[in-house]
Amino acid sequence: MDTRGYSMKVLVQPWLAYGHISPYLELAKKLSERNFYIYFCSTPINLSTVRKKLDHKYLLSIQLVELHLPSLPDLPPSHHTTNGLPAHLMTTLKTAFDTAANSDFPEILRTLTPDLVIYDQNQPWAPAVASSHNIPAIQFLTFGAAVVSFGLHMFKNPGEAFPYPEMTRSRNFKRSTVHGTGKQPSGDEIMKEVHRFLESVNRSCDIILVKSFREIEGKYIDYLSTLAEKKILPVGPLVEDRVDMSEDENSKDIIQWLDKKEKSSTVFVSFGSECFLTKEEIEELAYGLELSQVNFIWVVRFPVGENVSVDLALPEGFLGRVKERGIVVEGWAPQVEILRHSSIGGFVSHCGWNSAIESMKFGVPIIGVPMQIDQPLNARLIEETAGIGVEVRRDESGGLQREEIAQVIRRVVVEKDGEGVRTNARKLSESMGLKKEEEIDGVVDELLRLFRKGK
Repeated sequence: MDTRGYSMKVLVQPWLAYGHISPYLELAKKLSERNFYIYFCSTPINLSTVRKKLDHKYLLSIQLVELHLPSLPDLPPSHHTTNGLPAHLMTTLKTAFDTAANSDFPEILRTLTPDLVIYDQNQPWAPAVASSHNIPAIQFLTFGAAVVSFGLHMFKNPGEAFPYPEMTRSRNFKRSTVHGTGKQPSGDEIMKEVHRFLESVNRSCDIILVKSFREIEGKYIDYLSTLAEKKILPVGPLVEDRVDMSEDENSKDIIQWLDKKEKSSTVFVSFGSECFLTKEEIEELAYGLELSQVNFIWVVRFPVGENVSVDLALPEGFLGRVKERGIVVEGWAPQVEILRHSSIGGFVSHCGWNSAIESMKFGVPIIGVPMQIDQPLNARLIEETAGIGVEVRRDESGGLQREEIAQVIRRVVVEKDGEGVRTNARKLSESMGLKKEEEIDGVVDELLRLFRKGK
């Protein structure tokens, strides 16, 4: 491929989870539209998904580059992704990913000679290898600045209160599980991940990119810059373009069903690709949706290997009682297309950062049901800082309650006392629309400056 007409050649390498791959791909698209040539590097199983999301217009400016990990008896190439990965193999996958530092990754850099590497948060070896080839590398964080600054603050200033108390107001919360399992990470495992993350931050050249924007995270972006001692550049929302659903009958049926509903009358219910509700949580959520009397589309997922049917997981008679105003979908639904639909008036969400940003982009207020990792802090930001959602309070043991779920849904979508939340969500969306792509243009200027500095 002749890359001589491009201003820079950039290799991007996300972690092997779709929640990371998706924003990296959207960043790659934005950069390629600004005369950057992109090498998108991941495992073949992940690239098979990426390939389906690349329009023809990107075929000349984004090249997919395969990263091969060792094929182990319990980790064949089909498992070189977190999507559908059995929970007990997550550590094995991370170990296999690290082997790329001494095998595939150096050879990829030697062959492609990119001008810059953009890497993820848990691969400190990527900037180290790039540096050995005299290639600058910068980190792109797919988490929000509030969450990352909170984590860095806790590590660098133990015992000292986080300067933004709205982020630390306590909630009953019982789940800190990883990848939908009940296994709690050990102290050693947590510290190992913390040190990997800190190394990744420290090795980023001059700047760090973060999937965010100043309207809601300005003060956290500034504080993160102080803690990391780097310039923090928000890249904007990076929400996927419209999805082609012409050959997906199930998705078309969902949108046609929404077309018949009144404006802002329906909630979308989804907990991402790696959060799974317990049987008790499914039951409470089902009754909560029923009690709310609000239309809904609910995406239900089960861990790979669990032979569970939707019918048996839901309360007896539930589907019959809600058939006029609710759809239950197993596995997947076109989230972006649903959220942008005028009939959607609320999003019952785990508050994963990608989902939260998509909701903000389309002005949809959030009913927060955080589950794990960064989600509780994202829920704080959504409710306390941005004022665009309300978190569902749990009981004293941390469990969900159907009455509380129904009450929050009705408040956010229907009732008068939720008008402020709805207005804030709409105004934030309008503000994001007016800014268009100012953030990414600023990122391009900084990347070109970094490139010229190295010449």
